[in-house]
Amino acid sequence: MVTNIKRLVYFEEFMADDAVHILSQRPEIELVRLEYASPVEDNWAEMSRALGYQTQSRVELREPWFAAAPMFERCPNILACSSTGAGYDMIDVDDCTKAGIIVVNQSGTNKEGVAEHALGLILSLSKKIATSDRAMRTVTNLARRQFQGNDIRGKTVGIVGIGNIGTRVSELCRGLFGMTVLVYDPYLTPEQVAARGGTQVGLEELMRRSDYVTVHCPRTKDSFGMFGAEQFAMMKPTAYFVNTARGGIHDEAALAEALRKGQLAGAGLDVFLQEPPPLDHPLLHLDNVIVSPHNAGMTDESILEMVTATAHQWIGIFEGRVPPRLVNPEAWPLYSKRFAEIIGHAPDPLT
Repeated sequence: MVTNIKRLVYFEEFMADDAVHILSQRPEIELVRLEYASPVEDNWAEMSRALGYQTQSRVELREPWFAAAPMFERCPNILACSSTGAGYDMIDVDDCTKAGIIVVNQSGTNKEGVAEHALGLILSLSKKIATSDRAMRTVTNLARRQFQGNDIRGKTVGIVGIGNIGTRVSELCRGLFGMTVLVYDPYLTPEQVAARGGTQVGLEELMRRSDYVTVHCPRTKDSFGMFGAEQFAMMKPTAYFVNTARGGIHDEAALAEALRKGQLAGAGLDVFLQEPPPLDHPLLHLDNVIVSPHNAGMTDESILEMVTATAHQWIGIFEGRVPPRLVNPEAWPLYSKRFAEIIGHAPDPLT
């Protein structure tokens, strides 16, 4: 059945009202806000009529509203699923592709916020800012030499994944501090890595040579558990591990054990497998670990750029254009067929 109204569904909030304002100006788009507290069957009734689904991040998203095959069986007209930020691990991309549903993210829109946050963790770890701050609030006659730190100028940073965020981290590290940039990114050629300011190396070499290892790759079946006991044992005892990408890319128990053994000097973590982590989590009780609540990309500026890009990408999708941040181009042939059946005309060809 052909429809001229493009129904876009989301839960609770769109991160900022700017996206709602932009999309509400388009008469062909029906924007539907759902609430987790509503009866499940009422939400399913609304979802079953949707052409687009804007997911929340994994931190806020609740069952059964993950974008996967069980949802698509009940929502046969969904053409596209969009993640809130760069990460899309809350969307089953394989299931989407099989169903002819395209997946888009907002890659690059929060790169400044995340890159600056990663650098902030590196600086705080090196200068012992967080640990000395905690000590000054609890220790009388503090011995300041106990908190003697290190400069990062001229050191080596290992960047795992040099996409939009990793490239900005490379730029900051080289430009501000003259650091040597090593990169592990198996999806790029050495020439592509060099154009982004780094030197392509294997993961083992990166772990052994780096003074700072900072993670900026998506969480996929290939990257899940990438950093475990074996990798942490390769690091210098003076080196630091930073992850502002996704929980699960590093083994949390292995990291805690490696830190207790002194195999590395400390860690800065914005992400956990369970978010927020329980208060008795071992990593929260180590003095050489700095944590934040998965808010690296949640600056005022990044959120504005993110939601604006999200809104315009949805407008383009419903108009039949190829979205600029398409995750699964292999879904395009089946998606095009479904789009034509539902919307009444074919989308642009994928080029």
